[in-house]
Amino acid sequence: MVLRRLALAISVLAAVVLWQAPASASGVWQWPIKGPILRGYDPPASPYGSGHRGIDIGAPVGTPVVAPATGKVTFAGKVGGHLFVTIDHGGGVSSTYSWLTSISVHKGAVVAAGDIVAHSGGGHPGDVKPSLHMGVKLNGAYVDPLDYLGPIDISGFIRLAPLIGAQPSAAAAPRPPPFPIWGYPGWFP
Repeated sequence: MVLRRLALAISVLAAVVLWQAPASASGVWQWPIKGPILRGYDPPASPYGSGHRGIDIGAPVGTPVVAPATGKVTFAGKVGGHLFVTIDHGGGVSSTYSWLTSISVHKGAVVAAGDIVAHSGGGHPGDVKPSLHMGVKLNGAYVDPLDYLGPIDISGFIRLAPLIGAQPSAAAAPRPPPFPIWGYPGWFP
């Protein structure tokens, strides 16, 4: 009985000492590239099944791709004739960037968040719109990159204010609703 408790205590102590916490999945990474998500994460039903093991972020070909967090480049080169970069962020978390036009880092390089690691390409073979594919692995298994990425600044994508000096057109004048609304002038019970 004493030996069992001692073995259990040693096992728990070893687990606490040797356990390395995974990198944060609290959405604090910066986006590697600014653009709309053209295709989201679609995990496969099995490790070798079909699915989409990352997200595709739309951007013009040649847009700089930055490291989303500090890490060490574990791969920078060609796979099947296409350029890829993988960064190990520690804690069992790595990120990969695919379908690139050029690579700005080499294997073994230490990068900080915001460092340029590559330039975006045309996206998956056959894609109509150019994009960057970003995948994230936790302990060797693909996970949703959006769990790691912080909020993106969308101010560059949406313009709600009129342009300076623009005059409102007659088409922009308010019109009555296409259906009766209680209290609206012209509403008849």
